[in-house]
Amino acid sequence: MSGEMQIKTDEKLRFLEEEMAALREANLYVHIRTISSPQGAWIEVDGRRVLNFCSNNYLGLANHPRMKQAAKEAVDRYGVGPAAVRTIAGTLDLHLELERRIAAFKGVEAAITFQSGFNANLATIPALVGEGDVIFSDELNHASIIDGSRLSRAKIVRYPHNDPEGLEEAVRREQPFRRGLVVTDGVFSMDGDIAPLPAIVEIAERWGLLLMVDDAHGEGVLGRGGRGIVDHFGLHGRVDIEVGTMSKAFGVVGGYVAGRRQIVEWLRQRGRPFLFSSAMTAADTAACLAALDLLEESTELVDRLWGNTRFFKEEMRRLGFDLGRSETPITPVMLYEASTAQEFSRRLFEEGVFAMAIAYPTVPKGKARIRVMLSATHSRDDLQFGLSAFEKVGKELGVI
Repeated sequence: MSGEMQIKTDEKLRFLEEEMAALREANLYVHIRTISSPQGAWIEVDGRRVLNFCSNNYLGLANHPRMKQAAKEAVDRYGVGPAAVRTIAGTLDLHLELERRIAAFKGVEAAITFQSGFNANLATIPALVGEGDVIFSDELNHASIIDGSRLSRAKIVRYPHNDPEGLEEAVRREQPFRRGLVVTDGVFSMDGDIAPLPAIVEIAERWGLLLMVDDAHGEGVLGRGGRGIVDHFGLHGRVDIEVGTMSKAFGVVGGYVAGRRQIVEWLRQRGRPFLFSSAMTAADTAACLAALDLLEESTELVDRLWGNTRFFKEEMRRLGFDLGRSETPITPVMLYEASTAQEFSRRLFEEGVFAMAIAYPTVPKGKARIRVMLSATHSRDDLQFGLSAFEKVGKELGVI
């Protein structure tokens, strides 16, 4: 490249250097650590063995022997890649079996799988609503819901977080409209609180609205044996669409939509990630089936997860930490200032605990935190080790 061309290229990209410098100045630049081990209670991060308080591996399935064996056998039988989208030459019998099993597990008519939970939201929302329609979205919904809503070109109306009265007022204010969709996270990933689904269901039914729940952090956690938020509240048949991911409690990767048969069939025809992106691999699909086997056989892992959650939260509150409004294993340790959260995370790592700081834009400005993700794989000794580190760093930084 000539000197003149290099100068032009540097000028063209100067804005990126300025933006990243601004991130560093505001303590919002994300330093991505490197893992060199399987997921578990303890992992190797940047060359150090540390207690893992970051992973979404709620039930410890990401490195479970039966999951690994299922994936290995699928590779031997089907190979490593799907080689096509589902609608051309990419649908395996494994995909259909997984969809049948998910529908049975969730207690719905049908299910369809996608490459990720993010893709499931990108597929579903634009397929159901468009120009002339209105989406009523909780103000703290996940980024994939926000992006899927924008792609739909429907009007987006944000209602106050977990506020059924605010939702109903928004619905009343927007009348009339062609078609309406209410969409909410089931468990909110940054705060760990649960959507007031019974009240939201009643509003959707009263106004004739479609209702969609993203249960990414509810499956494997809430409900009978981890069947999710709809089961948790006993609302089977009253929620039109349940979106989920298989990258958290399932320990693998992929997403799904479960619900009414007409909706699932429509997504097979018009869900763009389903139509235009290669299918899930056979290994991932087989591992997800093994996860369902484990969840259906016993509630032991789910019970252990909740036992760890109750113990850790009680002890953290006793130490004086602010855990926000969490009702689930997601445990936000509220520190508010991004610089404090980053320093807290760095000090924890020095003490042998891997717990990342979360700040804007993942959470609102002034709401920075350490988000602790508890797991069924943590022993009581592991939790005590983590509590000791939090106590030490909290006192050093004047947080407690």
